[in-house]
Amino acid sequence: MSGESYRRRLRALLRLSGVRRVDDLSAFERAFVHQSYAREHGGASNDRMEFLGDSVLGCITAGWLFERFAEEPEGLLTLRKAAIVNDAQLAESARRLDFGSLTRLGAGMRAAGGAENTSVLADAFEAFVGALYLRYGLDRARRFVLDEHIERLDHSPDALLDAKTKLQHYAQEHLAATPVYRETSRGTPQHPAFKSRVSVKGKILGRGEGASKKAAQQAAAQAALTAIVAAAVPRGDSDMVVPRGDSDTGVSRGESPRGGAQPSIRGNVPNAKAQRQSLAQSARRLK
Repeated sequence: MSGESYRRRLRALLRLSGVRRVDDLSAFERAFVHQSYAREHGGASNDRMEFLGDSVLGCITAGWLFERFAEEPEGLLTLRKAAIVNDAQLAESARRLDFGSLTRLGAGMRAAGGAENTSVLADAFEAFVGALYLRYGLDRARRFVLDEHIERLDHSPDALLDAKTKLQHYAQEHLAATPVYRETSRGTPQHPAFKSRVSVKGKILGRGEGASKKAAQQAAAQAALTAIVAAAVPRGDSDMVVPRGDSDTGVSRGESPRGGAQPSIRGNVPNAKAQRQSLAQSARRLK
């Protein structure tokens, strides 16, 4: 993309936040400089701008939630905030706005699909918000974040919990344990390929891969939830068994870490209905 064409795209983005006349685009150009490009060509990356934008985005989101959900407790507002500012959601908004074509990447990162990388796009979104705040103040940044991100999202209860949060709630409620994630592979800076596994009470319940550590953990958590649903077998009225997984503590498959049979779980497996009920219960406990 030529220099003037690139600047036209930036001006079009700025119009979305109500900025009509732009004298200096340098801050916004920097917002799209990935560290891989800065290493190859010199100059500053968008890391510092991303740092600023992350805090500005959090402030705008917290203020919007405080006004929009005036009767909800702090714990549920925290869940809503996490659902709004997570990398996957930010990257989706960045893709819709075609941030990938604006982001300057090193040759290796671009060849590896960096323009579609969730972490790269989320960082660029935060950096752009930081540049808006730095150049035009909080009101312009707020308008962009609300119009182009927050108000386009699904804020229903079902959309609040990502796979990691669902698995954590389920494990804590039914097994009195917290899922443990272990990174098994990172790939290379040019070809990031993270692998993660999640275990509960020493049993590996899911494995996942992704272009970032967070993505790999989310994939592992989703695999664990799927395994729980698929392997759960009714025992009596409502007993459910934990799916058999590889041991993360040297224990053979199908045994508990302390010997004996797999522990049973009383309650429903985390299907959509159970997830809604769990969220409602969590909200009531937080009130």
